[in-house]
Amino acid sequence: MKRYERVILIDDNEADNVYHELMIRRSGFTGELLVFDNGEDALTFFRNDPMDVYTCVFLDINMPGMDGFEVASQATPFLLNKHTVIVIMLTSSGSAADRERAATIPIIKGYVTKPLDVNGLLPMITVPL
Repeated sequence: MKRYERVILIDDNEADNVYHELMIRRSGFTGELLVFDNGEDALTFFRNDPMDVYTCVFLDINMPGMDGFEVASQATPFLLNKHTVIVIMLTSSGSAADRERAATIPIIKGYVTKPLDVNGLLPMITVPL
């Protein structure tokens, strides 16, 4: 079983980020953990990083400025053919419309409602073979 080497949290809510960092570490993840509190900084990272390490990105929907859908759409050219990267929407929204919209963006491979927990994280941070 191979695990992702890097996890990226993109969420403007500091309390959620602290909690999710804690859950990620408690799940046994020992790799690089990056946190971006806005979509613009995350996009800059995606543009400049080769994204050649196995990376799991958790992306919030509701953020000021650029929401998660905009981030995913703008990140698509950088991440679409990167087989080392998986993007999962991590949101408080249980809306069917949001789920359907997420499913139309090719880089989004999952949709999870907050909060993350250790048991739910294990399959998400394991690279499918």
